[in-house]
Amino acid sequence: MSNEQKNPVYKDAAQPVEARVSDLLGRMTIEEKIGQLHAVWLFLEEDGNHRTRSDQFTGQTDPETLKAMLSSGLGQVTRPLGTRSIDAAEGVRALNALQKFMVEETRLGIPVMSHEECLSGLMIKGATLFPSSLSFGATFNPDLIEKVGAAIGQESRAIGCHQGLAPVLDVARDARWGRTEESIGEDPYLTGVIASAYVKGLQGEDRGVLATLKHYAGHSASEGGRNHAPVHMGWRELNDMFMLPFEMAVKLANAGSVMPAYHDIDGEPVHASHHLMTKVLRDDWGFDGLIVADYVGVSLLYQHHGIAETRAEAAALSFNAGLDIELPGDDCAKDLKEALSRGLITEAKIDEIVARILREKFRLGLFEKPYADDSKIALQRQDYIDVARQTAEESVTILDNNGILPLAANKKVAVIGPTADDPLALLGDYAFPVHLIHNEAQEEVESVVTPLAGLRARLGTENVIYARGCNILDERKAGAPVFPGDVDDATSLEQASSLSTRLDMIPSAVEAAKNADVAIVCVGDLSGIFQTGT
Repeated sequence: MSNEQKNPVYKDAAQPVEARVSDLLGRMTIEEKIGQLHAVWLFLEEDGNHRTRSDQFTGQTDPETLKAMLSSGLGQVTRPLGTRSIDAAEGVRALNALQKFMVEETRLGIPVMSHEECLSGLMIKGATLFPSSLSFGATFNPDLIEKVGAAIGQESRAIGCHQGLAPVLDVARDARWGRTEESIGEDPYLTGVIASAYVKGLQGEDRGVLATLKHYAGHSASEGGRNHAPVHMGWRELNDMFMLPFEMAVKLANAGSVMPAYHDIDGEPVHASHHLMTKVLRDDWGFDGLIVADYVGVSLLYQHHGIAETRAEAAALSFNAGLDIELPGDDCAKDLKEALSRGLITEAKIDEIVARILREKFRLGLFEKPYADDSKIALQRQDYIDVARQTAEESVTILDNNGILPLAANKKVAVIGPTADDPLALLGDYAFPVHLIHNEAQEEVESVVTPLAGLRARLGTENVIYARGCNILDERKAGAPVFPGDVDDATSLEQASSLSTRLDMIPSAVEAAKNADVAIVCVGDLSGIFQTGT
């Protein structure tokens, strides 16, 4: 056996990254190359008996098929700690078990990257909860938001996360859009400045955690304010209003990843747009990171947009246009061999993409340090909580004050409204306890102080009168609590609203207001993310 076979160039950290990429790429089979072009969504277990998460996003895979797939290597693993309520140390050990298999039991030992959601804090059990992105914009304080990003980045690194799926740079121009609360605001320059600060903080100087700019671009300007709906606008408006924040975060903050949006612009789906993903992003702006699909975004090319007839055609369209990794699974990427045999994509194009992925894995140091240390996980440190509190305080917006504030002592206060004592109402839709509801799961929110609890503690229970007044939802169930405007895919003309129509609590609210000197009314709306509308 030659010395090169014993000590291959790609395993030598002293070699230049490009030499390592070239050496490893030259050793890979087509199956191993395709393995790098997608993720897999798993329930990870410490004993290595991992299971696929089975739903509309990922389908279902039996254990033998899963093991065969993993044996060819894998680009990323989807939300290993954020998929369910699991102790962070246990989750890290389970992630390490997967990583050990990838490093020690696959032919080439290529480590896998891990990604998590992190829009308003790392979206796992026990991580620090931060205000929503709208609050980031309302602070007008980029230095503070850089500290927010840094705190989230440090928690991410501690659990072995290499990529965070945030920030959202969608400029909010239509309040009907159900994901407005995920945006930073309605001004493109403010969005760009705040997002760039978040990216700098999250990534650090070494770009050790890739920030993911989303949803590129124009996602918030969809027809009728509906999620996934087409976008109708000219290129000048798209560039000046909706692409500017992305350009700023790429050029000013060296963002490590970009996620294209679900919609189409003038009939061209962004997931198949060579102009947006390659010409603008890479050629014009000099972006050098990874372009990752929004969840099932590649599949929508054949399921929704109708520009591809098969998974193979959808994969070829997207990867030829500039995509690097399909998320959250391998719905279309697994058919790239068929696309290759049909001449829909070339192996040279696949090599180009795989090289970018390997380059990032080498740059992140994954080959030298593939595992996270479950004994050094630090979540909800006091300095992180202090930054979250400061962000919440600086984001408070007073539209008018006619002398009522600050509240005078010894005033009787009526606290009224359906969100006055609901902890989940204070959290963004990508906060871990809220997002779990979509899977009919629950997470403790004892650390959240509601307006009612805070006012009682400050003013004394005897000085506070509480009346709910009405419900937003009479029943909190999966699919309804954070996205009531969504409707099932099998829609009909008869749609029953999940919103409450009860009026019987209003008299008690009126009475509470009459018996108080001041009424504090807590109202709000609910975001819309999933299914076919918002």
